[in-house]
Amino acid sequence: MRNIVHRHLGKVVAGAAVAVAGTAVMVGITLPGTAGADESGGSGAGTASARQAGQDGAVQPGVVQQAPAQGDRGRGSDPLTDDEIKRAEQIAANRQLLNSAQNVEGDRGPQRLTVDLVDPEDDGTDGANAPRRADVTFYDYKNDTLVTKTVDLDTGKVEQTGTQHGVQPPLARAENAEAARLLIADPLGAGLKADYKDATGKELTSPDQLLLNGAVYRATPGAQPAVLDKCGEHRCVRLFPKVVNGPWIDARSLIVDLSAGKVAQLDRH
Repeated sequence: MRNIVHRHLGKVVAGAAVAVAGTAVMVGITLPGTAGADESGGSGAGTASARQAGQDGAVQPGVVQQAPAQGDRGRGSDPLTDDEIKRAEQIAANRQLLNSAQNVEGDRGPQRLTVDLVDPEDDGTDGANAPRRADVTFYDYKNDTLVTKTVDLDTGKVEQTGTQHGVQPPLARAENAEAARLLIADPLGAGLKADYKDATGKELTSPDQLLLNGAVYRATPGAQPAVLDKCGEHRCVRLFPKVVNGPWIDARSLIVDLSAGKVAQLDRH
């Protein structure tokens, strides 16, 4: 491990990568390099403005759009095109799901996670003319449920729906941004904000000021305070924040329970 400047709760970490040994299931995790820090779940611009809707206390009902025209599409095992991904998401998000589910920000509608091509060989078919199908996954924060819908892109219909509890796939970008927002607003985020100011001379007020990667945290008996015992059933995240064009900030001891909207610090032994 390279030099760590010991000062605040979240220590500024110098160097391109830091090996992490956590108290949860995350043993031997290595932070990504600085060049791709905002890839795979990083925070992008506009995450703060996304919360403007609903600030007046009124939650707008979900709107169901007709599935778009097929547009640009692949064949056989070709990767899903942007048009196919958009079409799959809109087919999967039916009115019932939009009106009953809740996303990470507490708004109506499920949290979109991934859209993956169903390999034609998995369906017992093969070749360039095989049907194009996609698995669309959502997370419903209202009842901590992972929802997977298999969509036929040719017919525009949902062929199968599956629900699972206690399954925690990798975090989406919006989830990392919400975790950072909760951490910045919480008293336990004081060290993170102090380290950011030391590194930049500026106040940290928004997730947009950071490049974010996060990993799902699962509870391990005796390894955390009781407030985190539901992590695994709840969707919890350990953040690896990085100053834009600057150092990583060590926030490994802080866990954000996105389902409960709470921040907690791991017990230190």
